[in-house]
Amino acid sequence: MSLFNINLTAQVYTFKTQDEGRLITHKILKDSNYLIETQYTTNSNEFISTRGGFYESKDKNHLVRFEFNSNYFNDSLKTKIFESSKWIKDITIKQDHSGKWLMAGRVRDNIEKRRSTDGPRKTLKFLIDSHFQWTAFNTETFKFFGSGGGTYTAVNGDYTESITYFSRDNSRVGNVLPFRYDLKKSDWHHQGLNSKGEPMYEIWTLRGN
Repeated sequence: MSLFNINLTAQVYTFKTQDEGRLITHKILKDSNYLIETQYTTNSNEFISTRGGFYESKDKNHLVRFEFNSNYFNDSLKTKIFESSKWIKDITIKQDHSGKWLMAGRVRDNIEKRRSTDGPRKTLKFLIDSHFQWTAFNTETFKFFGSGGGTYTAVNGDYTESITYFSRDNSRVGNVLPFRYDLKKSDWHHQGLNSKGEPMYEIWTLRGN
């Protein structure tokens, strides 16, 4: 699989709803078989929820079988039908890296330490031209560990994220994080400073499905 293949079915959508006086933004990242819906507010930077997984479509309905649901221990939902008639296409800009990436390891003291991507504990980064979201979760227990997302650019080894929502600390919203990257076969080597200002060197690998 080429790291530069563009999935023509990949799209980014948004729409807004009102709830208890809050104006909530719904953001949808979708490729040919995977869909993530995230809810957050832009005036208070409140993260509300995220859920996603593999889906099947019929007409404008998308039946999603969740791999993760941040509200699972409140609503017990493992599947949901999303109806897309109100979705509005967001602007996307062609960038490197489009795809579903799984955290596959780290480099510390110049030593590469890999981890399996086949187990239930996963960290997924879903990128669709200039939009990204990472999510950490367990597919068996449905435990949710955190998520964040926004927009990105990836040009000539420079990768920059602009954070739009972040479940762990909404004071990070608006931060711009620059990194260096290198693409090696099916791996993406990613290094710089994380949202806490600490050095990191991560290895992500393309998900096979």
